[in-house]
Amino acid sequence: MSKIGITFFLLMFVGLLCYSQTNTLFEEGNALYNDGKFAEAIEKYEAILNQDQHSAELYFNLGNAHYKLNNIGPSIYYYEKGLQLRPNDREIQNNIAFARNMTIDAIEPIPEVGFAKFLNSFARSMSFDGWSKLGVLYIVLFTISFLAYYFSRASMRKRALFFTSLSFLVLVCLSVFFAYHSYNIYQKDRPAIVFAEETQVKSEPNLRGSISFTLHEGTKVQILESVENWKKIRLADGKTGWMIEDELKLLKDF
Repeated sequence: MSKIGITFFLLMFVGLLCYSQTNTLFEEGNALYNDGKFAEAIEKYEAILNQDQHSAELYFNLGNAHYKLNNIGPSIYYYEKGLQLRPNDREIQNNIAFARNMTIDAIEPIPEVGFAKFLNSFARSMSFDGWSKLGVLYIVLFTISFLAYYFSRASMRKRALFFTSLSFLVLVCLSVFFAYHSYNIYQKDRPAIVFAEETQVKSEPNLRGSISFTLHEGTKVQILESVENWKKIRLADGKTGWMIEDELKLLKDF
């Protein structure tokens, strides 16, 4: 057997071994959860995370276990992580709604209005990758219809194929635009969950700053900037302030 073949075999073996260990830990965690041993189940699930393995099912189960222990911040955090991987999962959406009802802070988000609301909602309907794949599909359809138009001799068919290819070209441009817009929304989105049971948000990034407002465990915020061990945050209602970074946990860290 060649060196390449041996290397491939070893990689396959290691991959299967890791999958087997992960699956065993997941099943053990589920068994402990079903027995009501939620803290022990969390240890099994976190052991999977320590192996750099991520899935919506894993985050969903972690969220459920923390919810059973009344750990509001971690439960919302893991449900949010699950939604990042599977945004349309109804079970995760339902459970995170229950977890959010346990939070103390009642924050009314600033509603989007007009054309910006439509534009952002439509861009969020698919991920950047989804829009990109759709654009590639429209490019293929445009190429096929344009070639059919070019080689067609019948005037009626040629006219119909021209407008068809033109329509696909417009759809290509729209897909590229929404892919770019979706990517910008994703880049600007820096969500985090408050893990401190109660924290005072300061007007400045230091302990001498005045108290702007108080937040509690489980509240979702947006990170705007960082100064040393401080994070400037913004709430859904537009309020801003500074928090110590140890009291937050970023959602996009995988």
